[in-house]
Amino acid sequence: MEPVLAQSTGFFQQRPAAAGLASAFCAVWVHRMAEQDVPPIVITPDATIDLQWIDGRFRIAGPDKEPQIERPKAGSVIVGFRFRPGAAAGWLGVPAGEIVGGRLDLGELWGTRSRQLSDRIKAAPDLAGMVRQLEDIVGAHTEGRDALDPLMGRAFEVIDEGLPPETPLVPFLQRHLHMSERTLRRRFEDAFGYGPKTLDRILRFHRFRRLREKAADASTAVLAIEAGYADQAHLIRESRRLTGITPGALV
Repeated sequence: MEPVLAQSTGFFQQRPAAAGLASAFCAVWVHRMAEQDVPPIVITPDATIDLQWIDGRFRIAGPDKEPQIERPKAGSVIVGFRFRPGAAAGWLGVPAGEIVGGRLDLGELWGTRSRQLSDRIKAAPDLAGMVRQLEDIVGAHTEGRDALDPLMGRAFEVIDEGLPPETPLVPFLQRHLHMSERTLRRRFEDAFGYGPKTLDRILRFHRFRRLREKAADASTAVLAIEAGYADQAHLIRESRRLTGITPGALV
């Protein structure tokens, strides 16, 4: 079967993280696969890192630089906790640069600490009960911990909003964050898994996708410029690089 984009198959729902999780996580999501055969799914880079509960274990997914192909089982369910930008490294105790492109069992990073967390998860009568239980246990491990790097969180927001046209990215960030270029790149690698230019490229593409969702009938060329691309051809190249398909096929 041909691969499909991740959220185009099965049931996917996401909501903001509850108060006990919000110091490190921005959202909680559930992806339940169809009961029949599931095609391979494409995970596109989106500058996020997730803690996931899947097949009775915790794993870490991302950050990604390139599309990832996964082959979930029919009927399988993934519960995800999406880290706030700049919080994953502090919560995990591992620089994001060490897990780029990874799908790692939490035990590979934490050893027996991961098993202690997993062993607290008991069978639940339904999916809602399982999600509540996971929220309680992850929240208990999160509450009172200062995982977020506020400066890197702000850097993410600045790039996500988009810089003024013709503004060189790295010098702008150096002035905005009061950092040398070397320190800037190191902090980005630790917080996000890659440097400012890669983060900007990924967030610009998702800025285009948000614009497309709000204005489905608008010209792709106009939206490309509004998102920060040089032209439509630039957008098409980046879409192929990040998703493997064109913007038209993505829609």
